[in-house]
Amino acid sequence: VQLQASGGGLVQAGGSLRLSCTVTGRTFWSEVMGWFRQAPGKEREFVAHITWTGGRTYYTDSVKGRFTISRDNAKNTVYLQMNSLKPEDTAVYYCATGREITVVPDFYDFWGQGTLVTVSS
Repeated sequence: VQLQASGGGLVQAGGSLRLSCTVTGRTFWSEVMGWFRQAPGKEREFVAHITWTGGRTYYTDSVKGRFTISRDNAKNTVYLQMNSLKPEDTAVYYCATGREITVVPDFYDFWGQGTLVTVSS
């Protein structure tokens, strides 16, 4: 299983970016796709996840109403639309897949390489 994340970049506060994560070699056991982020000097934190079946979503409080996670099952791709970006959203964003629907990073089995999002004030 390989995950390829893309879409990061530099944006001004209030701007938008869309991240993509394409999964190759996904097996039947994968239940959920998640986005996490890690800012310099901080631990990796959960951002959002979506189930492959049913498209159920869940967000951390700090991004609710600003970020939207979606998926295209035919393309094995998950997106993270990020609007109204704030400087505190600056981080490396990682996508991951796992068999448990959880916000805990340790329970995700495979990870992408990360894509840097920088929000300037």
